[in-house]
Amino acid sequence: MTTTPSAPADLTLAFLGGTGDQGRGLARRFAIAGHPVILGSRQAERAEQVAAELAASVPNPSLVSGMDNQAAAASADVVVVAVPWEGHEALVSALAPALTGKVVVDCVNPMGFDSLGAFALEVPEGSAAQQAEQLLPDSTVVAAFHHVSAMLLLDPEVDRIETDVLVLGDDREGTDLVQALVDRIEGMRGIYGGRLRNAGQVEALTANLVSINRRYKAHAGLRVTDV
Repeated sequence: MTTTPSAPADLTLAFLGGTGDQGRGLARRFAIAGHPVILGSRQAERAEQVAAELAASVPNPSLVSGMDNQAAAASADVVVVAVPWEGHEALVSALAPALTGKVVVDCVNPMGFDSLGAFALEVPEGSAAQQAEQLLPDSTVVAAFHHVSAMLLLDPEVDRIETDVLVLGDDREGTDLVQALVDRIEGMRGIYGGRLRNAGQVEALTANLVSINRRYKAHAGLRVTDV
């Protein structure tokens, strides 16, 4: 069995789109695990307000702070992109200088909704993660956290989130680091899922999980067997 090195507990993580449910939920879980986290938003005041609210739900409130997206990206060791697909390209492109040399984790799912439910959108680059890779030639882009329920992440009654997280990328040190970070959240396990060129079908699978959740009134995740 392949083992993944542990992640340093003092790594600071920034969440661009951190005032949304997904970014805020992930930030909450990493703060509980002991990491300093920064919520990023277009407006610093909004980020600070949401950070203050989130801090009240974690054991060490001092680990949570809020900044505008530019400052958050510049201040963190690892940056998680958790913005709506519609704003993905503009945000990532604008922050490219601040993200130079950093590991950037893209968890954006390009999806649409109509009367039939959720469906995956076509992305010219192949996936949101590949779009980020093209826009960030001086960063290490890793795809992860696509299938984790924001409601579970934010639920104070849920101590463990029993799910695997597929981690994709072209840099071994980058994917190892993100796998190790996933492992720091109670119940989660990071599983290498291939090169970044395979991120498209991982992002698209989220539409299937949305359909499962609606039909079964659930918060479905993934488990990889025999690993």
